[in-house]
Amino acid sequence: MTEPRRYSAEDFRRRVSERLVHNDEAVGDHVLNPEIAELLLNIERRAAAVLVPVIHREPEATVLFTERTGGLRAHAGQISFPGGRLDPEDTGPEAAALREADEEIGLKPEFIETVGRAPDYLTGSGYHVAVVVALVRPGFALSPNAAEVADVFEVPLSFLMNPANHRQGTRLWHGAQRSFFEMPFESRHIWGITAGIVRILYERLYADTVRGAPG
Repeated sequence: MTEPRRYSAEDFRRRVSERLVHNDEAVGDHVLNPEIAELLLNIERRAAAVLVPVIHREPEATVLFTERTGGLRAHAGQISFPGGRLDPEDTGPEAAALREADEEIGLKPEFIETVGRAPDYLTGSGYHVAVVVALVRPGFALSPNAAEVADVFEVPLSFLMNPANHRQGTRLWHGAQRSFFEMPFESRHIWGITAGIVRILYERLYADTVRGAPG
């Protein structure tokens, strides 16, 4: 039987099934910033969920991102995954992630197959984020909510899963230097929480293969 092409949707599905363990210890900003980890970990947190939409493109998959509008109170203008807080009517993180994807960009649930959960991500801004990983069937038509989303775009999975495209930046936060990942792509600046989630997926799914090891 022929192995699926690396970075194809089929290969991504296999790796998620074999390697992604949701019950791993929560990751987040504290991992890159051990000197302020206690401060980061003691923040009161609200439950949230994001959808990592991996699009079933040929010959390789892409990952869908949104660019937030500049007028939002939080994370204005930043690159993100569809997502938000869990509402009382949500039956769980998967339901919240699917609802937010529909509300934010008009990505309908019938095109989405959730395939796994990455480790939860703890943010410095006070969220406990469930990371819902999904494959998305082409044929969808998006209708971004202009109040929240300025643009929607796709990035090749192979670009995101290549550590050569991962950089570490720093900013001053509460009087201390805070480190974060950033992954510039063309004119887009993917950084912070979103880049941190991408980095975790790379470490869990592709880290041993990008360096040239089998599989």
